[in-house]
Amino acid sequence: MSIQPVPAFEPPYLMAVFTSVRTPDDSGYPETLSRMKEIVGEIPGFLGYESARNPGGLGITVAYFRDQESLTAWREDLEHQAAMAQGRADWYESYTLHVATVERSHGFARNG
Repeated sequence: MSIQPVPAFEPPYLMAVFTSVRTPDDSGYPETLSRMKEIVGEIPGFLGYESARNPGGLGITVAYFRDQESLTAWREDLEHQAAMAQGRADWYESYTLHVATVERSHGFARNG
C-alpha cells in the first residue's frame, strides 16, 4: 500500500482543518478515533481526510466535505459530539478548527 494524499476534487467543496495538541492521557482515544473514522466515512458527501502529528505533539487533520450539509451532518452526529466533549475533557491540551471553501484544487502523481 502506498501513501497518497487525498485526490483533488472538483471545487467548490469544504475543508475542516483541526489542529491540536494532545494530553499524555490517551485512554480510550484509539478506539474512539477508529469509531469516528467509521462514522464520518458513512456520511454522504464526505470526501476523505489527511492527518499528521509531528514529534513535538502538534497534530493536523484536514477533512474534506462536498457541501455544508455533509459537514453539518458530521458536526451534529451524536457520537461525534460525545467524542468532542471527551476530547475537551481528557485528550486535548488545545485545539483550533478552521472551516474553508476550496476554490481551486489540482494534484500530481509520478507514474512508475
